[in-house]
Amino acid sequence: MRLNDETWLNELWCGDNIDVLKQIPDESVDLIYIDPPFFSNRHYEVIWGNGAELRSFGDRWKGGIEHYVGWMVPRLKELHRILKKTGSIYVHLDWHAVHYLKIEMDKIFGYDNLRNEIIWSYKRYTAASTMFQRLHDTILFYGKGKNGTFNTIREPYGEKSGKADSHYKQDKDGRWFRWQKRKGKDPYKVYLSEGRRVGDVWEIPLINSTSKERIGYPTQKPEALLERIIKASSNEGDIVLDAFCGCGTTIAMAEKLNRKWIGLDVSPIAVKVMTERLIAMEEKLGKKLEDFITYGLPEKTIAHLRKMSGADFEDFIIQQINGKASPSKVHDYGIDGYTKDGIPVQAKNWGNSVGRNVVDNFHSAVRREGKKKGQIYAMKYAKGAHEEAARLKREDGIEIELIEMKEFLIEKYGDHTHRK
Repeated sequence: MRLNDETWLNELWCGDNIDVLKQIPDESVDLIYIDPPFFSNRHYEVIWGNGAELRSFGDRWKGGIEHYVGWMVPRLKELHRILKKTGSIYVHLDWHAVHYLKIEMDKIFGYDNLRNEIIWSYKRYTAASTMFQRLHDTILFYGKGKNGTFNTIREPYGEKSGKADSHYKQDKDGRWFRWQKRKGKDPYKVYLSEGRRVGDVWEIPLINSTSKERIGYPTQKPEALLERIIKASSNEGDIVLDAFCGCGTTIAMAEKLNRKWIGLDVSPIAVKVMTERLIAMEEKLGKKLEDFITYGLPEKTIAHLRKMSGADFEDFIIQQINGKASPSKVHDYGIDGYTKDGIPVQAKNWGNSVGRNVVDNFHSAVRREGKKKGQIYAMKYAKGAHEEAARLKREDGIEIELIEMKEFLIEKYGDHTHRK
C-alpha cells in the first residue's frame, strides 16, 4: 500500500477483501462505498461467469441471514478501522438484509453517526403479483465522527418551480431568488438557477439495455449514483475505496472526479474488466491512466498453477480464455465452463497425467450437450488419452482437444512463463 502523496499509485486488488483490508493502515481512507452481494439467493455471478464468485457468494447464504451478517461484520469492522475520522461510508443494500446490517453498523460506527438512510428510487416494471412493486434500494450513509466531509449537492428545480412562488423575486440582473434564513446569522440569497438541495430520496434511472455506459455486469450501478456520492463526501485528491468493486463504476468515477482510489474484488474476470474500462476512459478524459497498479492476479507459471486448488485452477482457465463458468458446480458432468464460442471446457491441474477415462467421461458430457467439440486443459496427458481422443473423433465425430498448459502458456505469454 502506497498511501502518501510522493509514491501514490491507485490500486486494483484481486482477492478476498478481508485479506486486503488488513493490509491498509488505520484511518487512511476518506470515503468508502460498498455494494456487497444482496442476500437474495439470485446468483448474479453465474450470469457474469466466474467460479470464484460463485463459491464465495454461495457460502454467504449457508446458515441463513445470521451467516450472511456474520460474514459481513468483520469486513465492516475493518472498513471502520481504515476510515479517517473525517471520513464517510455508504453501504448499498436491498430489503433482504438492510435492517439486519443497520443494527450491526450502529454498533460499529455508532448509532449517532448515521447521517442518512438514502432511498435510491428507480422504475422497473414487473408482472402483477400479490404485493406492491419493489422499486428502490437503500444506502446507509454513516460518518466516522461528527466533523465529516460533506459538500452540498443541488439539483435543478422543476420547470414551474420558483417563478410562480410568491417567495421568489427578481434581482437587478433578472435572476430569480429567495431569502434563506439562518439561525443567529444574516439571511442570504438562494438563486433559482442554483437548484435545490438534494434530499434523501434519489430518483436515478437504472442502467437499461440500450445505455451507453452499460458493460454487461449484472449488478452494474449508474455512474450518476456514484458521482453524487463521491462529490458529496470527498474532495479532489481524497482516497476513495470500494471493497466489492464489481465492474468498477466507483473507481471509474473517482478517476473522472480527480480522486485517488483503491478497488477490491474477488474475481479475476472483474479485475480484467475494470482494467479495460479504465484504459477505455483514457480518450474520454484526455489523459493516460498509467497511475494504477494491479495486485493479486494469478501468476502465469506452471509452478504456481500446480499449487492452486482444482476450483481456483478452473477459474484461472476460464479467465485466460475469456470464457464463462458453468452455471452449476453440481451435476455439471465435468464441464467447468465454456469458451466465448460455447465450446465446453474442463480444467485439470493434477500432478499425474490425465488418462483415457477422463477423456471418455468428458466426451460423454460434451455429447450430452449436443456439442461437436470440447477442450481439456491439463499439465500432462498419458499416451492413452491422445489415442482415445483420436478414436472418438474418428468414430463419433466429436473432437476432444487436449491442451497442455506448458504449451498454452508459451503460446500466449512467451517461453519464460513456465520455468519458475
